Amino acid sequence: MRSNGQPVYNFCVTVDDATMRISHVIRAEEHLPNTLRQALIYKALGFAMPLFAHVSLILAPDKSKLSKRHGATSVGQYKEMGYLPQAMVNYLALLGWGDGTENEFFTIDDLVEKFTINRVNKSGAVFDATKLKWMNGQHLRSLPSDLLIKDFEDRWRSTGILLESESDFAKEAAELLKEGIDLITDADAALCKLLSYPLHDTLSSDEAKSVVEDKLSEVASGLISAYDSGELGQALAEGHDGWKKWVKSFGKTHKRKGKSLFMPLRVLLTGKLHGPAMDSTVILVHKASTSGAVAPQSGFVSLDERFKILKEVDWESLQKQQESPVESAVPAAS
Repeated sequence: MRSNGQPVYNFCVTVDDATMRISHVIRAEEHLPNTLRQALIYKALGFAMPLFAHVSLILAPDKSKLSKRHGATSVGQYKEMGYLPQAMVNYLALLGWGDGTENEFFTIDDLVEKFTINRVNKSGAVFDATKLKWMNGQHLRSLPSDLLIKDFEDRWRSTGILLESESDFAKEAAELLKEGIDLITDADAALCKLLSYPLHDTLSSDEAKSVVEDKLSEVASGLISAYDSGELGQALAEGHDGWKKWVKSFGKTHKRKGKSLFMPLRVLLTGKLHGPAMDSTVILVHKASTSGAVAPQSGFVSLDERFKILKEVDWESLQKQQESPVESAVPAAS
């Protein structure tokens, strides 16, 4: 007993486990000294002794003991960061254990079926935050489609990106973006990036130089004409079939196909050199422009605004700028 009348830890935990008839005690190797003391108490009190197993500590990347200085320290913190319970369980199970195969993806039911104590490693396992995030992405994308869409939509609404009235937009956005999202909290940045139009920065970049030099101004002129005539808007309103027909016709008119057609269109319509499937992206931007699904604070640039920016590009100054980099001459979106 302590001086304050409270029994000491080793006595308490022995009595507690014994009266609950605990059969197996599996805990960290730090408890080895406690186990010896508890074994004596079990014998002294005449309790049946459980089986004891001690597993190695989880280590930080520098092989020191994992502690709060290495990041989040509670399950609650990981939940707030966007991690799924099943992903955390899967990853933690693999820290010092494996089923003997190359498989790393396990549901909780899989782990219940396959786990055996004799496959637990004796050496300490390193906690890899990057691997955990990857694992979370695997579990996130394995969710039933309706649950995944609801999680994304709820997130976008709670952060003020989407308005309450629209759900079809969220469904299409979730399907388009899910492959690049590992944490539900990453969905905000992914959608905002999709809705943005950084044409100025893209055209001024070194990576875009070859695209600009491939008569991008001529493609832009044709694209502006197609938009002003209502031809492009009508095609987008018809969805993927309408888009495919329009692209084929546009490419034939401008004698372009493949990369020489799609890369200029991607840059001019999305303002980016890279991203998700261009057809789905442009159709989604059109839907956002016409449905009122997106809140103003999302940074969304509508198709009307995009073409206004596009019309203001000074292609001659841009060409000179890339030949001899000086202060930017391409108007930026306000």
